[in-house]
Amino acid sequence: MVALAVGIALVVAAVVVCLPGIFGWWADVLTFLRGAIPVLAVLIGAVAILIGVADIKDKKEAEKEELEEKKNEEKEEKEEQKS
Repeated sequence: MVALAVGIALVVAAVVVCLPGIFGWWADVLTFLRGAIPVLAVLIGAVAILIGVADIKDKKEAEKEELEEKKNEEKEEKEEQKS
């Protein structure tokens, strides 16, 4: 509960500080955002690539497992037919 109250207080404080006219930090905030957006875009892009690669690997593994299951089922059916 304390963490929620502290979080809300910090968000409100950040919004108040960033409002034009009170502290005059709006230009600094915009400068920071202009510099941070490309860096964030690179980081988010890298994470997206890693997730995509992991997804492709998972799909290949799932396909291999399905093929193995089918082969095992076919072997079991052949053994049952022989008996």
